[in-house]
Amino acid sequence: MFNVVLVEPEIPPNTGNVARLCLATGSRLHLVKPLGFSVDDRQLRRAGMDYWHQVDLQYWEDVDAFETATRPPIRRFLFTTKTERSYWDTEFKPGDYLVFGRETRGLPESLLQARSENCLTIPMEPAARSLNLATAVAVVLFEAVRQLKKKKR
Repeated sequence: MFNVVLVEPEIPPNTGNVARLCLATGSRLHLVKPLGFSVDDRQLRRAGMDYWHQVDLQYWEDVDAFETATRPPIRRFLFTTKTERSYWDTEFKPGDYLVFGRETRGLPESLLQARSENCLTIPMEPAARSLNLATAVAVVLFEAVRQLKKKKR
């Protein structure tokens, strides 16, 4: 259905929760290395590893490898607080890549600049600096799923 990409995730429970979201929506999870943890990590297991073997999962050695393999016409949307373009204004399509950065720094600035036309944000009150990674993925992924389900009616 969709492709969820975590670029250099750092916190095991977030990745475990995103894996569970991907399983629940039939989406593929892409993990771009380096990871800030081992996939054997006990915290990762607690958050979703009991289903880890069922998750459609792909690893990438680095951002460059991911970028090379997913060139247009593949649609990639990069999520950041550094744009005004809301995900609400986007019509998602099956197969889209929803790209999220690491918890502490987000996506690399070079990637955001190179793909500025594909940057989206989740609108929020100014006092909220950002959302938890797994929460952000859930907000966007379920909106994308909702759009597809609505079109099928």
